[in-house]
Amino acid sequence: MLGPVILAASRSDRMRRLVSAAPVTKPVVDRFIPGETVDEILPIVQELTGKGLELTMDVVGEDITTPEQAEAARDAYLELIDRLKPLELGTRAEMSVKLSMFGQALDGGHELALKNVRPVVEAAAGIGTTVTLDAEDHTTLDSMFAIHDELRKDFPQTGCVIQSYLFRTEADARRLAANGSRVRLVKGAYKEPAEVAYQHKHEIDKAYVRILRTLMEGDGYPMIGSHDPRLIAIGQELAHRAGRKLDEYEFQMLYGIRSEEHLRLAAEGHRMRVYTAYGTDWYGYFMRRLAEKPANLRFFARSMVTKG
Repeated sequence: MLGPVILAASRSDRMRRLVSAAPVTKPVVDRFIPGETVDEILPIVQELTGKGLELTMDVVGEDITTPEQAEAARDAYLELIDRLKPLELGTRAEMSVKLSMFGQALDGGHELALKNVRPVVEAAAGIGTTVTLDAEDHTTLDSMFAIHDELRKDFPQTGCVIQSYLFRTEADARRLAANGSRVRLVKGAYKEPAEVAYQHKHEIDKAYVRILRTLMEGDGYPMIGSHDPRLIAIGQELAHRAGRKLDEYEFQMLYGIRSEEHLRLAAEGHRMRVYTAYGTDWYGYFMRRLAEKPANLRFFARSMVTKG
């Protein structure tokens, strides 16, 4: 399986230099990351929302080694929120954040990440929108969930992400469904050991369906993060069985993947949110997109052959 190999490469400085230097890389990266600056991304926001889509926006970057870098990440989100304000999009444009960007892995990282993310959540609420805390590798999740719980005391609309490939997630989903959280369910995109995670696709998919049923039958707001047509259809059926209206759950997909499906779901009246990343530190995000789906890797490899 190539996925684990690519995920390992996402942490390699040597591979980062090699891929970043390849002349064909940027045109391929642009498929998944449509801009590096706020000025570049705002027209994308207006284009997608003009088509009836919603967005969750991610300023890419994870390798934070100093408190000053964590503060810079905070400030990048605050700038984004300030620039979104005049567009008056409300929840049609929310934010997704990785707590590693806010200093979670540094000394005293839990408190530092909470300190840095809180003003972002507060500013998002000030323009009528919200923030979702992305899940990272399993060692970070207890901290992420604790920060999520703390933020929800003042900002109950704050969301979080859970990953179906982790054994712990079914229990996490039951807790989150019971307390009315906004929850994005994804399969998972980090290399995790067999002691904590399913390793085979059919096991991950079955867990996804079990967890999604729990979320649909609970008191929260499920967000179905998948490009898999079968899981999308199952999600629709589970929502119907649970008696949910179209505005009581949503689908989420990545920018640049199955774009026609984005429009189809929106045209049917579903809330369809596009995960839209931007920024200069794109390498880790890009490599996980390649690892998630063989078609993405084939797309990149074909580009290197035809344009290299």
